[in-house]
Amino acid sequence: MFNNVNSPINILRNLKSKQVIKLLFLLMLIFVNFISADESERDLRTAKLEGAEFVQLDNGFRVWTKRIGTGPIKILTLHGGPGHTHEYLECIEEFFPKDQFQIIFYDQLGSYYSDQPDDPSLWTIDRFCEEVEQVRKALGLNNFYLYGHSWGGLLAIEYSLKYQHHLKGVILAGITASADSYVNHFNYLISQLPFSIKDRLKSYEDTGDIHNPEYEKLLFDEVYSRYLCRTKPWPESLLRSFRHLNTQVYQIIQGPSEYIITGNSKDWNRWNDLPKITIPTLLICGRYDAMDPNDLEKMGSLIPNSHKKICKNGSHFTFYDDPENYFKAIHNFINDTERSSYN
Repeated sequence: MFNNVNSPINILRNLKSKQVIKLLFLLMLIFVNFISADESERDLRTAKLEGAEFVQLDNGFRVWTKRIGTGPIKILTLHGGPGHTHEYLECIEEFFPKDQFQIIFYDQLGSYYSDQPDDPSLWTIDRFCEEVEQVRKALGLNNFYLYGHSWGGLLAIEYSLKYQHHLKGVILAGITASADSYVNHFNYLISQLPFSIKDRLKSYEDTGDIHNPEYEKLLFDEVYSRYLCRTKPWPESLLRSFRHLNTQVYQIIQGPSEYIITGNSKDWNRWNDLPKITIPTLLICGRYDAMDPNDLEKMGSLIPNSHKKICKNGSHFTFYDDPENYFKAIHNFINDTERSSYN
């Protein structure tokens, strides 16, 4: 098998000694980087497991949760995706004193630190909503704040409509009230791009070549860097969450991309139900958000006990590109709600 002129043995024989040394050094670097990345991933998992509380769901699977802080004010976080992880929300803990707050991070079923069953029937809005309630019960949470970002905001709306009697308040971040509203606004944002970029995006989409690395790079450079996160470079925790995305969960509920929704959430619409949310509610997004800031204004007119904040420098991940305005608004909301609850 080594008689072929292109075999590794013959290639090495034909190289000069210096070339061989360079080749071996390059291979060694690749190997070392691979091992280092593998070890870093193991170290990360180990650190995440330390102090974690796993919740066993009714279906037998387990989900990862972790409390940061020991304060009396409790905030359960719902990350986006669907299929992302809590990792991109890690920066939140820096803005909440540990003696005043408990920030509870939680990876939904299918996400990186929780069980990841290969069962498409599990990935529905209704089941995820009931999962949040099971997590609440297991962690003994009552009279707490629910924070939901993006897809997590959708879940927070669903949870509030069914279980708001357990909540002191809800924070709906970077979310609108229907799938159509989101798609329409995202398509509007795409329409504002230079013609050459729109044309290239459309050429990939028309042929169904949306997993082409060139298309993905174009999306990242020209769309996501404008409307998802404007910080350059993207924070490591955000990139890590994207790297750990469960694509099965994402594609079944959402679809192939952020603005092409073909999954089972495509008909989701809660505009008519928003007035039923009567607990204190903070609606917050960025001026450059992929969710329409005008929708936030409309939601505020429908939710009776709501507060609104549009962060002037923010995009979808506003806590990265406009943290000062973002967390000031959240603290003001919590402070107002706490004062009201004691009056």
